[in-house]
Amino acid sequence: MEKIKEKLKSVRVRLFITLCAVIMFLVLCLITINSLVLENFYMYSKTKTIKEVYQKINQYYAKPNLEYNLENELKKIAFRNNFDILIKTDTNLILFSTDKDFLDNLNKITEMTKIQSSKERANIIYTDENMEIRKIADSANSLNYILLTGNLVNGYSLYIRIPIAPIEESVRISNEVLVLIGLLTIIVSSFAASLISRKFTEPILQLNEITNQMAKLDFSKKYRITDSDDEINKLGKNINTMSDKLETTINQLRENNKELEKDIEEKSKIDEMRKQFISDVSHELKTPIALIQGYAEGLVENVNNDEESKKFYAEVILDESNKMDKLVKQLLELMKLEYGKREFNDEKFDLVELIKEVIRKCNVMLEENEIEVIFEKKEPIYVYADDFYIDQIVTNYFTNAIKHAEVVDGKKQIQITIEQKEAKVRVFIFNTGKNIEEENLDRIWGRFYKVDSSRNRGDGGSGIGLALVKAIQTNYQNAYGVVNKEDGVEFYFDINKEKSRK
Repeated sequence: MEKIKEKLKSVRVRLFITLCAVIMFLVLCLITINSLVLENFYMYSKTKTIKEVYQKINQYYAKPNLEYNLENELKKIAFRNNFDILIKTDTNLILFSTDKDFLDNLNKITEMTKIQSSKERANIIYTDENMEIRKIADSANSLNYILLTGNLVNGYSLYIRIPIAPIEESVRISNEVLVLIGLLTIIVSSFAASLISRKFTEPILQLNEITNQMAKLDFSKKYRITDSDDEINKLGKNINTMSDKLETTINQLRENNKELEKDIEEKSKIDEMRKQFISDVSHELKTPIALIQGYAEGLVENVNNDEESKKFYAEVILDESNKMDKLVKQLLELMKLEYGKREFNDEKFDLVELIKEVIRKCNVMLEENEIEVIFEKKEPIYVYADDFYIDQIVTNYFTNAIKHAEVVDGKKQIQITIEQKEAKVRVFIFNTGKNIEEENLDRIWGRFYKVDSSRNRGDGGSGIGLALVKAIQTNYQNAYGVVNKEDGVEFYFDINKEKSRK
């Protein structure tokens, strides 16, 4: 039922129904007009014809023409018009008759006409001083006639009879033919109406679909322009133009909106960075500031008068100041990396040489901790990145390994290996010692997180080294991580061999 209602709302269906209804109405009008008018028109036409015959006969007798054969002419007229014609002299002598029974019927009609009441004079169609035309109902023979009774100029009497039954039969046949034609017309017209309605509604439905898509901000569909120069084609052109302009305008608005969102995001990032920086600095600088303040007060108040103690106090203050400076710089660098404010100066360099340089820089720490370093690579391995940040990653991993290296099976070792892949190089830095607890494997990459909370400040760790590694690798979209091994811990990170194609 709902589908039927939806279809009835369709322009195509309504146009089809309207065209069919109009055609049916026209056919019914034709049948009605034929029924009401045809008989009367036929009567009028025949009445006019018999008048003309009367006048022609009257003219013949008024001016006789010996070359003109009246009898043959009357036979032709009677045959052509289905007339019965009778001419009687003033002495009741039959001069001409097309039907031998016409005189008998005429006497009966004359007698019947004499006894007709005045009410039945309504059957008179036409009358004047010489002629009368009336409609006769012959109930005895179940026939109806039109009868002309007239007096000719020579005193003769003229009678012309036209049966009405053929007229009525013609009207009936005509109506039947009209009904048949009407049915065929309705069938053919229904098919034609379907084609016409489809032809007219297809572009409208197409425009409707296009505007529906436009309402959903989809401007991909366009109206198919035809060669016709009608209103629908012009409307289609205008909708296409409007669609193009709307698409351009909306795309421009989207671009502007993206720019605005980007600006807002940038401002939000800067604000978030500022808040985070203040929070981190205020959290991490509490201890060094407290130490500097305490030792400075000791110097001011001369807690220890000897020069050795004063020197120690001054060295502590200087050491904490250096740590504060380094921490602030690291925090700033981490903020820039995390919020995408740092640009990388990528270039090709020898990764093997960089690792060897880091090992040389940490040689004193290695000797103090009696750690053996195993790094067997000698041939150059070239990678594409910012060597400053790769140096930071290697340094953070390496110093972290030094701090946590322990004796296992009588040896304390750090082992560096390089694995080459198709487009990447993966660096592994392993140190012997205790494993990291499983719940801490993800936490160690957060800022200021330290697995061993009991470590003193003398080891120089700030707790943001691995956070820097995470930020650098995230910017490069490269892998990094840590894996617990049987006798130690292994950190790894990836570097691109060539410039990445983004």
